[in-house]
Amino acid sequence: MKTKFSKLLDSLHSSFWFVPTLMVVLAIGLSFLTIHIDQSADTDIIGNLGWAYALGPSGSRAILSAIAGSMVSVATTAFSITIVALQLASSQFGPRLLRNFMQDTGNQIVLGTFISTFVYSLLVLRTINGVEENEFVPHIAVTCGIGLAIASIGVLIYFIHHSASSIQVDQVISKVGCELDDVIDRLFPKQIGRGASKQRHEPSINDIPAAFDRDARPIQATSSSYVQAIDTDRLMELATEGKLLLQIQKRPGAFVVKGNPLAIAYPEKAVSKKLAEQINSAFVVGSQRTDQQDIEFSINQLVEIASRALSPGINDPFTAVRCVDQLSAALCHLAQKEVPSPYRYDDEDKLRVIAEPVTFTDVLDAAFNQIRQYGQTSVAVTMRLLEAIAVIAPFTHTKADRAALLRHANMIERGSHEGISEELDQKDVKERYLAAVKAIEQQ
Repeated sequence: MKTKFSKLLDSLHSSFWFVPTLMVVLAIGLSFLTIHIDQSADTDIIGNLGWAYALGPSGSRAILSAIAGSMVSVATTAFSITIVALQLASSQFGPRLLRNFMQDTGNQIVLGTFISTFVYSLLVLRTINGVEENEFVPHIAVTCGIGLAIASIGVLIYFIHHSASSIQVDQVISKVGCELDDVIDRLFPKQIGRGASKQRHEPSINDIPAAFDRDARPIQATSSSYVQAIDTDRLMELATEGKLLLQIQKRPGAFVVKGNPLAIAYPEKAVSKKLAEQINSAFVVGSQRTDQQDIEFSINQLVEIASRALSPGINDPFTAVRCVDQLSAALCHLAQKEVPSPYRYDDEDKLRVIAEPVTFTDVLDAAFNQIRQYGQTSVAVTMRLLEAIAVIAPFTHTKADRAALLRHANMIERGSHEGISEELDQKDVKERYLAAVKAIEQQ
């Protein structure tokens, strides 16, 4: 349930309608509140307030009409600027970066402020009565409307600055890097249940039944989609209650075809139709990948920016180098995290779930492979990749992590022989390669 609620919050955060709608509702409530205060308050008291608007019906109508009209115009302009920014982001950084721009709370609040001020002005405008016998001017409400208009001017100035800065490539890369660090902190170490008491990375001989592969039942996907998240607590609960052993086949970020297994449950005879549906519902799926439990999603965003920058049509190695720097910082962060055991146990020390985690090697491959391939002819990118390996090496703690770094250093060095023809450039690359190897061997 917590995982699905987290997905709902993520969907709302990625929408342009939720925050503006919430602000419009607040504006409607504020209009009724201020009008009620005006209807209940003494007119003389309002007139004595130096900061309150105290003119007649015609002036109040003119002010509120001007505010409402200007807010519609400004909101239209702001929306147009936002669409242009989204188009620029899609063409320059990649379509997968659109989600980051749509998650920008600043843009959502800006649009909500203009629309809310417009709605507020209309609702207050309808209550102004210019008939002499029943004349009514909600002075407090009009004063509040003027305050909202002044606040909207400040928001407009912020929006112009924010729009100009948010499409700068350094800002985009930095923001994705911060999100990647947040994902790493959230997912590692990642546990289902309490985990093995001694963090066993290999189960004992009796933990996995000999007939597991033969007698297990596949829990099939009901649609072709991406696995966005897995409700691990729910899976552990179902496996414990049903005395099952579950082996997860698809981890977050994987694409699953309808009918393919999401998990395998043993023994088959203990898996009823209802239990199979409950296990299936623990997998949160959708039409696209998200960073909820998928660390490679943010990695791929940085790789996509770098790959586009290295394309012949753009040829911007500086942006690619900036992405390598951000990826190296994230890999240093990840290398210090403890990868949980694939084998998860219940309170009675019974193996219940086998869930293969994302390893440092997996993330390193996702981060460096494509940049290495596309940047093979770029001296700057090739040298920065080797420098990044030398920086990451001191943060590693296992032989497997260091072996992965050495493998990438060797591939980068071999690729430079084909992609770089200048002898002095090859010499510079060789120096970085030897420095990277030395940093790895010293650990």
